Amino acid sequence: MEDSRLAKKSRPGLSQVYLLRFPMHTNIYGEALLPCSSNPMTGFYRNGCCDSNDDDVFVHSVCVIVTQEFLEFSKSVGNDLITPHPEWSFPGLVAGDRWCLCASRWAEAWQAGVAPFVVLEATHEKTLDIVPLNELVKFAFKGNIHQNE
Repeated sequence: MEDSRLAKKSRPGLSQVYLLRFPMHTNIYGEALLPCSSNPMTGFYRNGCCDSNDDDVFVHSVCVIVTQEFLEFSKSVGNDLITPHPEWSFPGLVAGDRWCLCASRWAEAWQAGVAPFVVLEATHEKTLDIVPLNELVKFAFKGNIHQNE
């Protein structure tokens, strides 16, 4: 008779299944993509990472730390990230939260002078198709990159 505890331990966890189903994604430096946030849970796949592929039409690839100024700007251009939407398990964001932002929205905020800081190690390489690396580096977050994982 097999020990049921051993059988459970040998089953792959959600993160293992995810890695088997989706290849390892890389950040803007060509290294393994670090998680952005699990509180609030973010990412196109709601897995905490700003990974992106062809399913992600809007390229939710930039790990940002939102500011109140950015949140108000985003709402003013039609992307309300402040208002909670429980039906989508979205708590609403507050200044200081990390979030996987669409690269085009970050570029729009950058051009408007309200771009939020970027956690470069958690920002998907696909971002570079839309935003120049030298501009992202100017907005690099300098604190603990593992906070909110």
